[in-house]
Amino acid sequence: MQTYSAVVTTGIYCLPTCGAGPKPENVRRIPIAAAAEAQGFRACMRCRPYRAQQPLSWDGPELVCRAVQLVLDGALDDQTEDVFSARLGMSARNLRRLFNQQVGVTPAQLARSSRTHFARRLLDDTDLTVTEIAFAAGFGSVRQFNRATRDIFRAAPSELRARRRKADRLVADGGLSLRLPYNGPLDWDAMLAYLDRRAIPGVESVSDGVYRRTVVIEGDPGVIELLRGGDDHLVLRAHLPHWEGLIHLVERARRIAALDAPTSEANAALEGDPLLGPLVATRPGLRTPGAWDPFEVGVRIILGQQVSVVGASTTSGRFAAALGTPVPGLAAFDLGYTFPTAETVASADLSDLGLTRARAAAVQNFARAVSEGQLRLDGSQPLEEFMASVVAVPGLGPWTAHVLSLRLGERDAFPASDLGLKRAYERVAPEPTQSLEELAEQWRPWRAQAAAHLWAGQT
Repeated sequence: MQTYSAVVTTGIYCLPTCGAGPKPENVRRIPIAAAAEAQGFRACMRCRPYRAQQPLSWDGPELVCRAVQLVLDGALDDQTEDVFSARLGMSARNLRRLFNQQVGVTPAQLARSSRTHFARRLLDDTDLTVTEIAFAAGFGSVRQFNRATRDIFRAAPSELRARRRKADRLVADGGLSLRLPYNGPLDWDAMLAYLDRRAIPGVESVSDGVYRRTVVIEGDPGVIELLRGGDDHLVLRAHLPHWEGLIHLVERARRIAALDAPTSEANAALEGDPLLGPLVATRPGLRTPGAWDPFEVGVRIILGQQVSVVGASTTSGRFAAALGTPVPGLAAFDLGYTFPTAETVASADLSDLGLTRARAAAVQNFARAVSEGQLRLDGSQPLEEFMASVVAVPGLGPWTAHVLSLRLGERDAFPASDLGLKRAYERVAPEPTQSLEELAEQWRPWRAQAAAHLWAGQT
């Protein structure tokens, strides 16, 4: 995992790749930037660590790792630490203690640091006003934003913008462009191919190296685009009616391409495996595709049960056209609808969509479970607990639970009964001595990455 170098003699913290050469005895290793800031260190002006994504580690307790992701997703934007900790089944005091021990900051400090870093990148990359940036980053007021930048970066927003480098500013023909940095290799072409094959017509499209989709932000429709930016970042181009809460749109966009997945750690654990090693060496940048909308992906997976990928996409497009909200003026993007909500699907008449009764019932049972809060898609539950809640929904089984978990970023999900995985296993192991499910036990806790390599090995 990436760590930051905090130099006690200068009070500055840096990326590990920074060219500064402090004496080793003066350097502390700190896991995340927020922890360095909580200890009074300020960001280096040479390597600018605020422009890198703060790493998420699976090394600590699973509950803390999930809580960190929820905080970065905005869990503290509209609720207190007391309410948030209760959601995780503990007291706020105990949660703060765990965060201080494992992360080096409280949940509130992590949220503040994340918002301020995001705002600093907007000051560098865009021409948004200070007021627009304050609300885009999730601050409740410009005064809060000013106070945070002075505390963390020792300067007002206007001063920080004056320091930006000429190469920072992104210029686009339309929309707002933002860099999405990532660590480790990324096979963007493989990611695009996966998304293209499973795109929901009218909701998603892929062309000329760009992934596009409709989104709904606080009730208003918009469009986002993801495209290659450089060796260490993608570019997100957003076409939105307003910028409030942009920070959370960016976090969700990152998940589509699994930019925060611990790919390098997974590959290091799997590269010595006699079966997977050659596949990892061939495609080190392969990542398990994620999801913008967990409910949408869940419906897409249910509609894809026991049918071809092409057939599932066709049915999904018909589903979106019938129940989604039309968005005019997007013909140039090959888009036209936003995907329906769980509440809409739960009460809809699905009889005219060409679905079997069993398939229609499964989709509506899933929608009701999500809309009524019986099935949580926010990543707050351990894998086995989440899969049990999926299987408890009538019409959904272990395969659906594993594939949905995999698309939601669970690193140990593994749909061993998947026909594609079985065929891939037979191809790389013509005379297997174990079942795929038995063999996969030795790939824990990185079975999702193993599945991704097996699937990709078929092409």
